[in-house]
Amino acid sequence: MSQALHQERLMTVIRGPHLSEKAHIAAESNQVVLKVRPDATKKEVKQAVELLFEVKVEKVQVVNVKGKAKRFQQTKGQRPDWKKAYVKLADGTSIEELFGTE
Repeated sequence: MSQALHQERLMTVIRGPHLSEKAHIAAESNQVVLKVRPDATKKEVKQAVELLFEVKVEKVQVVNVKGKAKRFQQTKGQRPDWKKAYVKLADGTSIEELFGTE
């Protein structure tokens, strides 16, 4: 894969922040929770965060989240599966612009 294509893929790895109570608790220990592409790897997530936010990443943990089964009147349906990443940032670094906090 050429460098240009690799950079372009890294720009699409992160889908956005995942906001939940657990994510806010993780933020206290310098972690960020992100929604990522279902085919993204730990290495790609690390490279994407370092490229987009210019921070140092210590480690990445990814979790495949199964979509919930839902009912729409008499029809059964299912929400799509997705992937989230817990990104541990190096000490002294943070991503303020992601959540709009200080």
